[in-house]
Amino acid sequence: MLKETIYQNTWTENEIETAKQLSGPILIVGASGFIGANLFFALSQVRNDVFACSRNPQKSWRLAGINAKRLINTDITNIGQVNKTITELRPQTVFNLSAYGAYARQTDTEKIHQTNYIGTLNLLRALSESGCRAFVQAGTSSEYGLNCDFSDESSELIPNSDYAVSKVSAGYLVKYYGRVLGFPCMNMRLYSVYGPWEERDRFVPSLVVNGMKSRYPNLVNKDISRDFIYIDDCTHALVKVAAVGCRNNPGISLNISSGIKTTIEDAALIARRIFNIIELPKFGAMANRKWDLCQWYGNPELAKHMIGWEFRTSFEKGLMLTAEWEKEAETKLRYVTIPEKEKKISAIITCYKDEQSIPILFERLTDVFRESKYDYEIIFVNDCSPLGDEAAIFRLCHQDNHVIGISHSRNFGSQSAFLSGMEVASGDAVVVMDGDGQDPPELIKDFIKKWEEGFEIVYGRRIKRKAPFYMQILYKLFYILFRKLSNINIPLDAGDFSLIDRKAVDYLLKFPEKDIFLRGLRAWIGFKQAGVPYIRPERLFGRSTNNFFKNIWWAKKGIFSFSTKPLQYIQATGFLVFIATLGLSVFYLINYFVHPPQGAHGISTIIFLVLGLGGVQLISISILGDYIGKIIEEVKNRPKFIRTRIFNNGSEYLNLVDYKKSTDESDK
Repeated sequence: MLKETIYQNTWTENEIETAKQLSGPILIVGASGFIGANLFFALSQVRNDVFACSRNPQKSWRLAGINAKRLINTDITNIGQVNKTITELRPQTVFNLSAYGAYARQTDTEKIHQTNYIGTLNLLRALSESGCRAFVQAGTSSEYGLNCDFSDESSELIPNSDYAVSKVSAGYLVKYYGRVLGFPCMNMRLYSVYGPWEERDRFVPSLVVNGMKSRYPNLVNKDISRDFIYIDDCTHALVKVAAVGCRNNPGISLNISSGIKTTIEDAALIARRIFNIIELPKFGAMANRKWDLCQWYGNPELAKHMIGWEFRTSFEKGLMLTAEWEKEAETKLRYVTIPEKEKKISAIITCYKDEQSIPILFERLTDVFRESKYDYEIIFVNDCSPLGDEAAIFRLCHQDNHVIGISHSRNFGSQSAFLSGMEVASGDAVVVMDGDGQDPPELIKDFIKKWEEGFEIVYGRRIKRKAPFYMQILYKLFYILFRKLSNINIPLDAGDFSLIDRKAVDYLLKFPEKDIFLRGLRAWIGFKQAGVPYIRPERLFGRSTNNFFKNIWWAKKGIFSFSTKPLQYIQATGFLVFIATLGLSVFYLINYFVHPPQGAHGISTIIFLVLGLGGVQLISISILGDYIGKIIEEVKNRPKFIRTRIFNNGSEYLNLVDYKKSTDESDK
């Protein structure tokens, strides 16, 4: 819990009273972000009807420790999810602070427009039907783009990025809904907001953290400018607009700015005074971003006139407040994961008669991933189980939007199920495991460590398994035989349980063959591989679906998929029999003349030779038949699997294309 630092703000008594007067319930969309989280914390300090909404609020490092009842999972680009949230909550005050594209690392053009424009449209449509007293849209000063020199609200908008274009479009939506349809909404063009809980790689946190160590971070050109607004001034402006602006002036856009141009050089000099930095700033050590400008500050007069708001925290005071927060939060933030890069791990669990194991595996996997520093998704593949596997998966999909469910039209086998999950997975690495509980999720921590060391494929190596002694011996013999027969180096005692890097997964998905053997393909593609030893436990529930003959089938599947040596052995056997036949012919010919026959002798020898050679021929033909059967299956070119539906976050999709269109990897 981070309560000591979460609820710090500089609101006055009058500002707090304004917040108390807002109509509730209050919904903050995009609460996982910097501004949204601060607004949520501030309002939650004085009210108990405030809800944080984003695509994955549970994974937000800012919202760690918040009561789950206050967190709402909604992807605003999905109109069905938006309608469901608005219908169930009936919010009267809504702040839309969701955004994508504001940071240099967010470059997906389609996501920028889907989130910033379509998401806003979905919210306005849903709220206009349900009724709402105030809708505040977080716009951006980037809407002015190239025309940003002390711009006021009447200045021409010349956006200079996809992000700016999408925000301009959203601003026009608000203008239409407000002025034409009379909906109580306003658009706030926020300038450079900074303060506690900002992303670690942003300018002000970098300046403060380095300043407290008496040094400068790498800086862009010294003439690049900003119009800095401390976070508490910004959140108060949002509350003020919701309280008095939306109904009095619907559809209007307002600048939330100081009106003061602060260059990077100015900021560096202020930091020098506050932190007593001796070294000189490193201007130009960091490349300018494509939207950086030298004249970027706004005119705040209209906000002062319409809602009585003006900034009151100077940049110097704001830096000191941010530094105080950083000092108090330092020890606590040490236990909060703030990933340098947005990475995700996808766990794929194949399920067949595993309804009892599924909830347990979900809990164990969730515990493992929450302790890691990565985003995650858990993909359960129901391979047409006759039991309640699909229902168990469906319940989890409603419970946690990290869970994705896939159902197949019939039982295609675990190998095809793994590939089905890989096609859906969006992670930078994929973990594949069985759904019976014999693959312990806790071992994934060791997989991740090896992955971080640079290994692209990390597999579990079974040093011991809880099974009958004779089965343990047979498994050992199979892996030894498989390794000796294979044309590639196959790790001993390595099952399907493994972590596979995204680039290796992409190659696995390119294989056209239908009858796959994953652990063999995993070895065949190469890459840097490592094994992690573990003791394989028994199934959590029930009995294994693999019997002795099924295991024989698995052994043949692996050998015939990765070795042509049986064909070579048939050829060698035939050659040896031919040589032996020539030798026996010479022997009997000589023996005929040396010891003439005295009646019929050697009948038993002839019978045994005929039966022995016949057996060899039948075995050889059966081996050839297995290879021919595999060729027939490949030539038919039938699909590896057929999905009937995909579940995620309460929604159902009939195919992969629809699912991919409706989901993305970022918070919204």
